[in-house]
Amino acid sequence: MKPLLILSAALVAAMLAGCAGVKTDVRVSPLSATLADERTYDFARTSPQEATAEHAQYEALVREELARYGFAVASKERARYVVSLAYDTRAAAVVVDVAGCESTTEACEAPATTSVFPGRRLYRHSLTMRFFDRTSGQEVYKVTVTKSDRDADPLHAVPYLVKSALARMPYAGNRDWRVTFGSVETGRAPGIESVSPVTP
Repeated sequence: MKPLLILSAALVAAMLAGCAGVKTDVRVSPLSATLADERTYDFARTSPQEATAEHAQYEALVREELARYGFAVASKERARYVVSLAYDTRAAAVVVDVAGCESTTEACEAPATTSVFPGRRLYRHSLTMRFFDRTSGQEVYKVTVTKSDRDADPLHAVPYLVKSALARMPYAGNRDWRVTFGSVETGRAPGIESVSPVTP
């Protein structure tokens, strides 16, 4: 019985450790975006987004984070930018290292179904935020964030994705970035510990 108790304690410790050091991956384009002094915007929404709690949470957090950079919501007719949000949660895949197999092909991937606790899937959450000039319709800035975990509920990933997307506004000088979060207390927003460029 003693070895079992030791193993159980180790598993609990592993679960608690998972609450700290959360990392997200960020990709931006262009590498040096120039945003106008007039920082007003309005959201572009698809019909399905209009009535979902998930989208409402995304927009609320995006408004809060953008305000830190001097952005303000304006009417559709007066806004300098139109901001679109696209997000997704799906079961992730693991890459199988096979000789002669290109890692980018579907043949090299298999569903991720195992972990410390057998049968739990790995999920990949993503958010893409795009800024368009309202007058010309030209895309001026795009940022995509991904986060992998074993929580199928997409709402739990929202704060991490939004804070990562807007940890810098705009990101500049590097296409890929890694955002690391510190430990998170229940009921509180995640705090960013570091933002660092990822070099090839």
